[in-house]
Amino acid sequence: MPSLFGRDIGKHDLLMRAGDLSQVAGIRMMTLADGPEQGVRIADVRTGSGLRFQVTLDRGMDLSVAEYRGIPLAFRSPAGDVHPSRFEPAGRGWLRTFAGGLMTGCGMTYLGSPCTDGEADLGLHGRLSHLQAAGVSASERWEGDECTLRLAGTLRECTMFGENMLLTRSIETTVGHSLIIIRDAVRNEGHGRSPLMMLYHINAGWPLVDTGTRLLTSAATTTPRDPAAAAGLAGARTCSSPFPDFAEQVFYHDCAADEEGYSAALLENRILTLGLLVRFRQKELRRLVEWKMMGEGTYVMGIEPANCGVGGRESERRAGTLEFLDPGEERCFEVQIGVADGEEEIANVISRHRLT
Repeated sequence: MPSLFGRDIGKHDLLMRAGDLSQVAGIRMMTLADGPEQGVRIADVRTGSGLRFQVTLDRGMDLSVAEYRGIPLAFRSPAGDVHPSRFEPAGRGWLRTFAGGLMTGCGMTYLGSPCTDGEADLGLHGRLSHLQAAGVSASERWEGDECTLRLAGTLRECTMFGENMLLTRSIETTVGHSLIIIRDAVRNEGHGRSPLMMLYHINAGWPLVDTGTRLLTSAATTTPRDPAAAAGLAGARTCSSPFPDFAEQVFYHDCAADEEGYSAALLENRILTLGLLVRFRQKELRRLVEWKMMGEGTYVMGIEPANCGVGGRESERRAGTLEFLDPGEERCFEVQIGVADGEEEIANVISRHRLT
């Protein structure tokens, strides 16, 4: 049963009090109309719990602006939700149109640092976040007193004489709750074997990220990516104030799975008594990448479930860890993003997922 505005309320009682569900929750479609964002389709989602987020349908069905009871949850870059036609795939050009947001998808056939893999010159983080969704649907579904809000669509990465990968994505949440569930199915619809690299770039920002905010995980070990990260290993999971000229630090967390096969991480702000929970199915997403960026104006903590590292496709191939899909093969992924509100709820999350 939904909990709305301090009371549990069933479908019948709710609809006696509201002219339409959209009075308290729902999905609303819109199109951005100004500057570089012009023409980008947006789905604005409200759950009634205080959680509100936007899905950029023309940018990989990423999660863009997000807030909880008016508190911003996600970092936002100056670029905004730029139209995908402005994408610069070479080198680090991806950064020119990186909006930040609650979740940016990276992949499907390559991600990580720019590299040369065979005859392919690959840029940063792949094409996924610049693909436009097709066959988009939005629905409200009641089952008893629970109402599920669902967005679905498909995203295709393809080229003549090369890959043809189709991602079917659904994004679900429930009225009265503060949990988003992303379910992806990636299918190789081509006629040759294709690399598969997927990373969910979750970008927490101020005020959730602040001095003393800490990252809790189920990891037994944490490994720095490079010397810059190694220098910050002792404070890897604690946020500082913004620094001028901060060099980004990347860490790999070796997370344990629970009885249901999921791993979890929680970003906790003790002053706000608010936490951002990330939960993911570990069988398919075997790595948890932390991107710690405490720079002035680029003040963000990235929590990034992935099936690979971020050194680039050539690095994964050389290490023997690059994953593939055969023609007709499909791989499914699931990532959950939720809000833990208050000391009791945060304590329950920490205990349930055995976070430290």
